[in-house]
Amino acid sequence: MAVTFAVVLVVRAFLLGLYGIPSGSMEGTLIPGDRVVVAKWRAGDVHRGDVVVFDGGTTWGPVPGVSTGLVEALFGKLDGHDPANVYVKRVIGVGGDRVSCDGKGSVMVNGSPLNEPYLYPGDAASTQAFDVVVPPGRLWLMGDHRSHSGDSRFHMGSPGGGTVSESDVIGPVVFRYWPFSRAGNPGGG
Repeated sequence: MAVTFAVVLVVRAFLLGLYGIPSGSMEGTLIPGDRVVVAKWRAGDVHRGDVVVFDGGTTWGPVPGVSTGLVEALFGKLDGHDPANVYVKRVIGVGGDRVSCDGKGSVMVNGSPLNEPYLYPGDAASTQAFDVVVPPGRLWLMGDHRSHSGDSRFHMGSPGGGTVSESDVIGPVVFRYWPFSRAGNPGGG
């Protein structure tokens, strides 16, 4: 029993994380209550289009309106992350990328329109105008349900100018395990 517990702790600490989706900001791809597996060993291997889980405690603060249960709090402490600060978003821009939108059309990355088939039906790419060059080692992140996502656009006045450090990434989402009826790769990880 003790060996099994130790193996589970090592796997949780270094290889895989299990996280619940707290809000509707990724709807279309992930919905509140979904449970996902995160590949922690890939935390430093993040690309445009990946859906990632990250700790926004040093840049964005707690996820608004999210309450965590005892189990999430315990595993969060074991993982080294306060569950109230854990977000899930899609990587739109990486270090060096120029990400922009005029608030009426497509999101542009390095002057090219971004193809976003994952956007929540009926949502615009962004109704908020922005034009940002992502600093090296940082990421520009947005939710798939743009009209319900407090993402990089919403945090432009926060430390990092809305960007998040690559070192805050816990890992990409690689599998949805709950609910069983929707189990599989939600895309982008």
